[in-house]
Amino acid sequence: MQYTTLGKTGLVVSRLSFGAMTFGEGQLVPGVTNDIDQMAADQMIGRVLEAGINLFDTADAYTNGQSEVILGKALANHRDEVIIATKAGFRVGNAITDTGSSYRHIMVAAEASLKRLNTDYIDLYQLHIPDPITPLEETLRALEDLVRQGKVRYIGYSNFPSWKAAKMVGIQKQYNYAPFVVAQMYYSLLGRDLEYEVVPFVEDAGIGVLVWSPLAGGFLSGKYTRDNPNPEGGRLNEFKLPPIDVEQGYDVVDVTRQIAQEHGASPAQVAIAWILTKPFISSIIVGANKMHQLEDNLKAADLTLSTTEIEQLDQLTAPRPVYPGWMQPLGWDAKVKSALDGSDSH
Repeated sequence: MQYTTLGKTGLVVSRLSFGAMTFGEGQLVPGVTNDIDQMAADQMIGRVLEAGINLFDTADAYTNGQSEVILGKALANHRDEVIIATKAGFRVGNAITDTGSSYRHIMVAAEASLKRLNTDYIDLYQLHIPDPITPLEETLRALEDLVRQGKVRYIGYSNFPSWKAAKMVGIQKQYNYAPFVVAQMYYSLLGRDLEYEVVPFVEDAGIGVLVWSPLAGGFLSGKYTRDNPNPEGGRLNEFKLPPIDVEQGYDVVDVTRQIAQEHGASPAQVAIAWILTKPFISSIIVGANKMHQLEDNLKAADLTLSTTEIEQLDQLTAPRPVYPGWMQPLGWDAKVKSALDGSDSH
């Protein structure tokens, strides 16, 4: 297993982390049903620990809180050895206040997560989704109080646009609040939007990136093909998230399959190994419905792609620049750049 630090912290995390979104029995979201009980989860967690993973991610909204309960029980005998991350923000009850990032909800949600996880503290507490109505100052005050109370050790956010995350970082600095250390974001060969604004921002702010859905909802596993676009049991058949360009996806899978054959690997391993080459990535969340899927994903940590293979995948999936991105290179004056590069002899 490879390891790195989480953002600008001294917290050492495995570069593959485990996502417990599939834990529990019942509806996860409309069209997706989970079927992993405690026994199956214990087996998965045992294998993951054996592989050297020390970061585990869940959320209060996953399968009506079952994910947190099952994960907490599975890690009970290893609590001092692992890093537990959870999230809040999506609806978790019927009351009108059972959602969002208000001070009230954040405090209540954190207490509920602590109970479900059966732990005294949460290592990494993340805002799951932007709240369009709560003032940022209010949300950040709640996170700061949780840190000061010792109930949360580190904080992060997920799915936020860079402008809003930047405002929050500014507020944290203004009031000397605990800073964000991680941004949990979607990133894959079929979804490189992160590179437009998020990556420059997090690199400047010293925030690590925790990747969700590195296989683009399972599309990059290779099970979806032009001949069989809706394979039996495919999650994307009913729950089309994240959105992808399917035709591009088929082309990418063709290439990852070719690269995989050269390494005796799988397309999924190639897709994950490619993300591991990106310096702005702290850790990649892998999850599974079946043990064989988990075993396959874990092997990505041992796969080293050649420079040629990385460049091939980079070029094949390069995102088209969007405005104002395509204007930025024009800010470099040719004469100044030449002088700074040392190529101007005068």
